[in-house]
Amino acid sequence: MAIFGGWEGLKKLGIRPQTPNGEVGTGPATKCERCGEILIKKTLEENLGVCPSIKCGHHHRITSSRRIEVTLDPDSFTELDTFLAPKDILDFRGPKAYKDKILEAQQETGMLEAVITGVGKLEGRPVAFGVTDSRFIMGSMGSVVGEKLSRLCEHAVRERLPVIFVSGSGGGARMYEGLFSLMQMAKTAAALGKVHEARLPYLSVCTDCTMAGVWA
Repeated sequence: MAIFGGWEGLKKLGIRPQTPNGEVGTGPATKCERCGEILIKKTLEENLGVCPSIKCGHHHRITSSRRIEVTLDPDSFTELDTFLAPKDILDFRGPKAYKDKILEAQQETGMLEAVITGVGKLEGRPVAFGVTDSRFIMGSMGSVVGEKLSRLCEHAVRERLPVIFVSGSGGGARMYEGLFSLMQMAKTAAALGKVHEARLPYLSVCTDCTMAGVWA
């Protein structure tokens, strides 16, 4: 499986993911989150994360890199803005400091942030593509997530590309960043407005853990 989300950036920062592809957990089997049936991981992966039980059919969450792998044409994706990483601008402290949560998420996922953006092909057609990952602080929108989405839209307008964004998370605004997080909704809405003005298609794909924020 390809590794996305700032792997080279992680190495530069001296951060080592827990496993090479950012996946957590070992062993050949897992349990369905809904029906509790024991499933072979390889079979579940080949079924795109959908429980093969006739009585169930539950859709398990998949990682951002897996989403890219199963959506776009093989080996067609090139990541943009690879080295953008979040900072603890407010020196936020709580039961766990924000900088510690960032480091923990980076080590767990092998990603610098909760979103991956880039360009690829879908059935031979070039597209601008982005996807969030619920494993990274529930995929919440901080300043870097908003910046990467805005830059993706700007790139799409320049290159005349349709935009596809998969909301693979439901974390809402990342309150550890205060107003820097809240302003991202207006920022990304303005960027998407430019896509609309350019008369380019924009597809918003909602997955199981997305709620009111993604509709907004």
